Amino acid sequence: MDDVQLYQTAMRHALELPGAQEREYAPGWTAVRVAGKWFMVATELHGRQLINVKADPSDVIALREAYASIGPGYHMNKTHWITITAGEDIDSQFLSELIADSYALIVAGLPKAKRPYLVGNMRSKVAGV
Repeated sequence: MDDVQLYQTAMRHALELPGAQEREYAPGWTAVRVAGKWFMVATELHGRQLINVKADPSDVIALREAYASIGPGYHMNKTHWITITAGEDIDSQFLSELIADSYALIVAGLPKAKRPYLVGNMRSKVAGV
């Protein structure tokens, strides 16, 4: 997956999620939010596309060690966020799963009245897992 594919695929998957909204919050920085909370942030650094997503802290280190295209969250809390860059180890399905997991983490922390779906069914509905 190259930079253009990474960005287009990430945005498509993120914006398909219930209640997802895109918002540019600074020049060159686009956030995708649900109920006002970020679950994905996209930007470019030195000509490379970066996609930041939230991840379960227990998975962050393992993901960074297992995938060359996953690193610490750029300009984010390194305990809770990862940065995804283009690479052969990232495909559309895996990217979709990472985005769905980020979304599910955010929605799980919302008050029930603000949740746009049932949290337990998220991965199967969105990522086809």
